[in-house]
Amino acid sequence: MKDIIVGTRGSKLALAQSGLVVDKLASYFPDYNFKLKVISTKGDRILDKALSQIGGKGLFIKEIEIALLNREVDLAIHSIKDMPARLEEGLEIIGIPRRANALDVLVSKDNLTLDDLPKGSRIGTGSLRRRAQILNYRSDLEVEPLRGNIDTRLKRVAEGDFDGIILAAAGLERIGWEDRITQYINQNISIPAVGQGALAIEGRSDDDAIKEVVEKLNDRPTIDTVKAERSFLDYLEGDCKVPIGAYGEVDGDKLILSGVIGKIDGSLLLKDSVKGSRSKGQDLGVELAKKLIDKGAKEILEEIRRGEQR
Repeated sequence: MKDIIVGTRGSKLALAQSGLVVDKLASYFPDYNFKLKVISTKGDRILDKALSQIGGKGLFIKEIEIALLNREVDLAIHSIKDMPARLEEGLEIIGIPRRANALDVLVSKDNLTLDDLPKGSRIGTGSLRRRAQILNYRSDLEVEPLRGNIDTRLKRVAEGDFDGIILAAAGLERIGWEDRITQYINQNISIPAVGQGALAIEGRSDDDAIKEVVEKLNDRPTIDTVKAERSFLDYLEGDCKVPIGAYGEVDGDKLILSGVIGKIDGSLLLKDSVKGSRSKGQDLGVELAKKLIDKGAKEILEEIRRGEQR
């Protein structure tokens, strides 16, 4: 029996996600022995600073990618929203399974929705995208930084440090904690992060044998939508230092792509959407990015990056 080593982060959520993928692969390929290898990343170790201060989302995959390139693992499983638009040379996304719920959710102390939270309520999130959109919707809330795994974040609400926190629906659903969710936040209020709810299986570009194994899990609608979202992100050169989001939906042979970019304080959000052929997802991403640039996205990006240099 051939061993296939799968790289993953060690959080409860990462292990649950990787376990789902490995179980599915094992059902298709019983002659292989899939083994998880936990790899600690910088993003897991530094929890007292915002991601935007320590280098961005790539910090959750860097060490795992090194293990891939060094052939210490055969493939790796990530949340796509943690992956930069451009990957290390020699690596690529070789599989994308069916997407889970892409929406953001609110978990609140007193089970109050966004509309019902009192003025001045403290909301925790580690995402500038969520911060900008929530403040745009409710400028009277206090949105404050929050890092840590799901257990830690939920504990902060239970202990009264926050009146509510914003998380990804997929994370709570994958570990069976849907009962903690107070409200699913409509994308009209908060457009999700690029790739949110989707998993990426990353492998070496030259490893055709592993690609053949992973191919079995690919979900075409998810691939089409995520490709369009990542094209949008790439064209705008976006990262976690910028409040930016995109979400694609399949409508028959068409794809509807919505995007947002905004100021960190929520004072300005630029939104738009495009619709076109599913087979032209990358082109749709570029088209949407250009529409937002025409509305002023370039000025927002420049303002944010000037602030980083101070």
